[in-house]
Amino acid sequence: DGVTEVLAHRSDNLRDKFIEVPCSEDYESHRRFAGCTPRKCGRGVTDAVITREEAERIRRIAERGLSLGGSDGGASILDLHSGALSLGKHFVNLYRYFGDKIQEIFTEEDFALYRDVRQRIQQRIAQVFGISSSAMYLTKPTFFSRMNSTGAKTTHDEYWHPHVDKVTYGSFDYTSLLYLSDYSKDFGGGRFVFMDADSNKTVEPRAGRVSFFTSGSENLHRVEKVQWGTRFAITISFTCDPEHGIEDPLLG
Repeated sequence: DGVTEVLAHRSDNLRDKFIEVPCSEDYESHRRFAGCTPRKCGRGVTDAVITREEAERIRRIAERGLSLGGSDGGASILDLHSGALSLGKHFVNLYRYFGDKIQEIFTEEDFALYRDVRQRIQQRIAQVFGISSSAMYLTKPTFFSRMNSTGAKTTHDEYWHPHVDKVTYGSFDYTSLLYLSDYSKDFGGGRFVFMDADSNKTVEPRAGRVSFFTSGSENLHRVEKVQWGTRFAITISFTCDPEHGIEDPLLG
């Protein structure tokens, strides 16, 4: 892997850490939106936007939702927007599959917290990149992930391959991850790795930590395989294109 540098240790409590990197040309092949499309690119980590307690409450939402299903392999997904939930080797629509029982699983407070957390992350990204928060739109997929050391059963379980978000999902302009569990305490492996030409830069997850970055190939990345324990996170993604915007999830 060449040289590996840790951008954020689990034990750090980072107010704000930001590293600017030159923008790739990925944005040129998409329509540009003034005041939003990245002109400054890079990656940031902050432990000052979401509290540990809030992260634990959000993790409980993920745990309750994923307890209804879960993948046969090592990676399970729960998307409150579309209703997609891993079930065995497939996905089901949570809202259709469970119907009114959903009201027994989630509360209005859960969805209000989810909305509030999403808005704070959006505002921090806008502030750091010098853009208007109102010019950014939540986009899909935005989802909870639960990863453990179970072997992969389908390609959906193979989360560890290097990838570029803007290439995988053309609508992405800014990607964020909110970690809901602690590296080396709740799980081993599972660090987030930015793969630069000269070295790897890793982020060690910690509950409440937000990692965010521009979605182009300036931020090629992967997640290490989880070796033991369970890693919870939520991926929250933003686009500059209003046509690709999605609404916050609603209960019922």
